Amino acid sequence: MQDEPTPNELIKAVADFLRNEIAPEIKGHNAFKLRVGINALDLVTRQLALEQGSDAAEAARLKQLLGVDAALIDLNRALCEKIAKGEIDLQTPGLADHLWQTTMDKLAVDQPNYASYKRELGNK
Repeated sequence: MQDEPTPNELIKAVADFLRNEIAPEIKGHNAFKLRVGINALDLVTRQLALEQGSDAAEAARLKQLLGVDAALIDLNRALCEKIAKGEIDLQTPGLADHLWQTTMDKLAVDQPNYASYKRELGNK
C-alpha cells in the first residue's frame, strides 16, 4: 500500500506539468492532442474525487424510488426497464429530481465549466 502521493495528486501533478511546462512549447496538431490528453487527466482527477459520493447518492435515490436494494448498475437497469414499460414517468414522485441531480453530478465530473451547469449551480 502506498501512502503519498495519492493517485489524485500524481495525476494532477502530471496534468499541471504538461499544461504549464510542455503545452507552451508545442504547436499545431500536437498542441491539440496534448490539450485532449490534459483534459482527460483533469477528468480522471475529478472522477476520482467525486465519483464515490455521487454514486452513493445516486444509488440511495434509486433504492428509495424503486423500493429495491441492488448494485448501482442493476438499479439503473431496473429504472430503464420501468420507464420503457411505462411503469414510471416524470409524474412519478422523485424521478425528475433524481434525473436532475444525477445529471448535475455527472456534469460536475465531465463538464464543470459548462455555462449551463454553472448557471444552475448559481440557482441553488
